[in-house]
Amino acid sequence: METVKLNVEKRDPGVKAKDYRLQSKVLIEYYGKGIENLGAIADYQEFRRAYEKAGKSTVMELSVDGGEAKYALVHEVDYHPVTDQFIMVDMMHVDLNKELTTKIPLVLVGTAPAVKDLQGTLTTGVQALEVKCLAKDLIHSIEVDISSLEDFNSVINVKDVNVPAGLTLLDDLEAVVATVSAPREEEEEEPIVAEGEEGAEGEAGAEGEAAEGEAGAEGGEKKEEGGE
Repeated sequence: METVKLNVEKRDPGVKAKDYRLQSKVLIEYYGKGIENLGAIADYQEFRRAYEKAGKSTVMELSVDGGEAKYALVHEVDYHPVTDQFIMVDMMHVDLNKELTTKIPLVLVGTAPAVKDLQGTLTTGVQALEVKCLAKDLIHSIEVDISSLEDFNSVINVKDVNVPAGLTLLDDLEAVVATVSAPREEEEEEPIVAEGEEGAEGEAGAEGEAAEGEAGAEGGEKKEEGGE
């Protein structure tokens, strides 16, 4: 069974949350059906390392004040709006011998020939699989080899993912996990006319109109003289 260990201590109700945070502690609420809720704290850096390994899909083994282990999954994490640091963590108790439903993230591995050789663009769909299994059978992630994407017609569906024994898939088996899109053809750009050239043409046109106007005026004056 894959678990991640974390040492925690019971929280002193007389100590304020902000004081614990000043001591680089993360506040934890551990709860679940049929158990007594527990307010606890953990060293900030120790929790950070454990959470990087476990995420929300791997069981954490909590050692409370060095006593008997308690098993839980991270249910929710609250972050500071400015520093983005952990503030509060909700952890839900799990019975290792009972089934639960959760999502396990997919990790794409390998190289797609349609990307490397044909300059296509990798497009992803489903990024986590919803599964039902015993808590003790949970794993941190599921790898998906994309080397089968040889051309732009190749597709990896949920049904193609190699899921470990003990996990029952709940997703649509035809849902797309990954495919490769063909590169877009570059559109022909329209010729750009420099402002100077356009201005010159405009000036030439204006000069021509002015010349025609002057010629017309001269013709009118001559007719008046002849009439006299």
